[in-house]
Amino acid sequence: MQKLKKLFSSDLMSDSTPTQRIAYIAIMSAFLVVCNMFFEFKLADTQFSLTIFFSALTGLVIGPVYGFIACFLGDLVGFLYNSGGFMYMPWIGLAMGMVAFISGFIMNCFDFKFKFAIYIKLLLVCLLTFLVCTVGINTTAFWIMYNTRKVPFMAYLVTRLFVQGQIWNSVFNYVLLFILYPIIIKIKSLIKPKTQQDN
Repeated sequence: MQKLKKLFSSDLMSDSTPTQRIAYIAIMSAFLVVCNMFFEFKLADTQFSLTIFFSALTGLVIGPVYGFIACFLGDLVGFLYNSGGFMYMPWIGLAMGMVAFISGFIMNCFDFKFKFAIYIKLLLVCLLTFLVCTVGINTTAFWIMYNTRKVPFMAYLVTRLFVQGQIWNSVFNYVLLFILYPIIIKIKSLIKPKTQQDN
């Protein structure tokens, strides 16, 4: 039962009322809308975005399932607010949601006891989200949509990662996660005792 509880939420969310959980999801969704609108910039042909970082952070803070919901809603609301004239691409929201789900699942459901376990879990987060979300969901969806399978998948993958620079965007986001997540843990450890005292 405890494992199932961790599948849905983090320690912070499990100590919250239903109203507070809805508020956390809404806040993180709004945060992701802002991220999608203002935290994107281009360097040469590479477009940098903090979407991977903020999606992972959402899953780490509010848990796998709630994180997935927040990220998917954040992408959808961001598109509805400002589509930029482009069509809606639901796989982007799905990929963002899966980044949050995988991140929250690994951090909440795996209880490693050895030294530097946090960094091993972060490494797992980076590898799995890259393979499942960047390669498995986004690249595959763009390949099907724009190439109609005329270009072999591996050739398109190499082009997207190294010519379009998606690999550098991913590395940039993952480095931020390694640097900032230990700070997030300290913040969560400050929040949790307060919620326990309130109960």
